[in-house]
Amino acid sequence: MRNLFTSLRALGPMAVALALLVSSHAAQAANPLELNFWLSGPRYDGRVAECERALPTITSQFQEKEGKFWNSALTITAFGRIHETAFRPWQSDNIPRRYCSGEVMLSDGKMRTVHYSIIEDGGFAGFGQGVEWCVTGLDRNWAYSPGCRAARP
Repeated sequence: MRNLFTSLRALGPMAVALALLVSSHAAQAANPLELNFWLSGPRYDGRVAECERALPTITSQFQEKEGKFWNSALTITAFGRIHETAFRPWQSDNIPRRYCSGEVMLSDGKMRTVHYSIIEDGGFAGFGQGVEWCVTGLDRNWAYSPGCRAARP
């Protein structure tokens, strides 16, 4: 055994580290307490705001996106025909979302369709409700392409 360590020392620090790694004990499975302790998973209440509650957020985020990233003066001036398209359309274990659609009047005088979802615990760092939205025809970076399809259920 002494010859093994003296020869490993002669090979360098990498060989010593490798020898320690090889001679360590095998990993053991977690005991039942470790498996079930504080691993309950997410608990969603399913309380998601109504469609109209997201409109001020969409207005401000749209103005910021257009001005900051696209050097555009476009703003949303009005909303119309806001309605829910789906609520929790998938299995109940998924994050609760309310999908909505409507029309927006832009400052250039054009009417466009907006699709958005309100997400439970989808805000910054998982606090509060988050909103994901897409205005048809103004998805300039194609995040929800084609035609804002990825923003719908």
